[in-house]
Amino acid sequence: MKERNSLRKRVTRYAKVSGAMANVGARAAGSKYLGITADKQKQAERLRLALGGLKGPLMKVAQILSTIPDVVPKEYAMELAQLQSDAPSMGWPFVKRRMAAELGSDWEKKFKNFEHEASAAASLGQVHKALSPDGRKLACKLQYPDMLSTVEADLRQLKLVMKVFEYYDRAVSTKKIQEEIADRLREELDYRLEAKHIDLYRLMLADVENVYVPEVVKNLSTDRLLTMTWLEGEKLMAIVDKRSLKERNAIAMNMFRAWYTPFYYYGVIHGDPHLGNYTLRKDNGVNLLDFGCVRVFKPGLVQGVITLYNALDQKQPELAVEAYKEWGFMNPSKALVETLNIWAQFIYAPLLEDKTRLIEETNTGLYGRETANKVHTELRKIGGVEVPREFVFMDRAAIGLGSVFLRLKAEINWYRMFQELIAGFDVKTLVKNQARALKAAGLSASQK
Repeated sequence: MKERNSLRKRVTRYAKVSGAMANVGARAAGSKYLGITADKQKQAERLRLALGGLKGPLMKVAQILSTIPDVVPKEYAMELAQLQSDAPSMGWPFVKRRMAAELGSDWEKKFKNFEHEASAAASLGQVHKALSPDGRKLACKLQYPDMLSTVEADLRQLKLVMKVFEYYDRAVSTKKIQEEIADRLREELDYRLEAKHIDLYRLMLADVENVYVPEVVKNLSTDRLLTMTWLEGEKLMAIVDKRSLKERNAIAMNMFRAWYTPFYYYGVIHGDPHLGNYTLRKDNGVNLLDFGCVRVFKPGLVQGVITLYNALDQKQPELAVEAYKEWGFMNPSKALVETLNIWAQFIYAPLLEDKTRLIEETNTGLYGRETANKVHTELRKIGGVEVPREFVFMDRAAIGLGSVFLRLKAEINWYRMFQELIAGFDVKTLVKNQARALKAAGLSASQK
């Protein structure tokens, strides 16, 4: 049962968001008009407070922006990173109405047990633990009402948020970034699509040890209800100080394979390594839980990632130019390539040294933030850049995983792990793998 994109509900959300953002925008515009030097830190704080009060999709977008390096100035990134995805869960009367709308008035008879309290709640929906009639533990992900209207309203307002960023800083054009975020956010509302993503990941990771993917219960799933098997595990922050270095290293290696085996073998990335999207098992295995943000890339992009690695490893600038073109940067100048290479050197650093090391050995704050600030400064000097869409969630995954590895204090030979992963890489084989996997999951490249 599809939910309509209601004009009335969009208008209501427009009013709420516009009211919250008006003060932020007016202060920014007034400072510029009067020639007053803006206090970016105060502006950033006002924006965080405004978005935090709104909850919902726009807050989720702000969180995403805070994790994509170079997109927003450091003052904004630091403030937006404080926004929390957890939200108060809807009560039992709401749950009963929603479940009846999705599975019929006799929905409770389809479960042996269904917990009244949500086990997790976020910006777009909440999860309830349940038991199937045959005793299987289930996770029921239930979407909040009117989310389609809310998302469409918030995406319109995203432009206003980005104007606040670009008022003072035009280092990065955000047009393509906005388009990419909009498409992925709309996809997150389609639970039937997410069910196909789960099937895709079950196929891609079938032979990867210590990585687990739930199974969709299709007869208990709809457009706005996704029911899957429950995977037992703990959150990273609950166990990180309790496991030995050997165990933490095992967790890091399992997560590395969970994210990058699909990318280098199938051209697919999970774009959100958020702490709530996976749990850890007692044997240090990784449970992947959320598949709303999945990106399928053209095989040439994967080739470009490896080409850029070779360019840095072999110190061949001409290879880097070729790589950035494959990534989607149009006719990159020498100055742009040199600036982008600052970031690339940071991302690839642990993969270029054949030794056991931390993922980042000079970090003094948020993972990658100092390097991102340097890149941002250089981009302003050369007149800015339009970031390709493909860059957004690929980079978000890399930074998100890097932050996790940093929290784990994992000490690994990243170089050898990477070499094992890409050994014998052939783009023609990737094309075949991708086509076969997408077809088996009921997906097509055009859907992505």
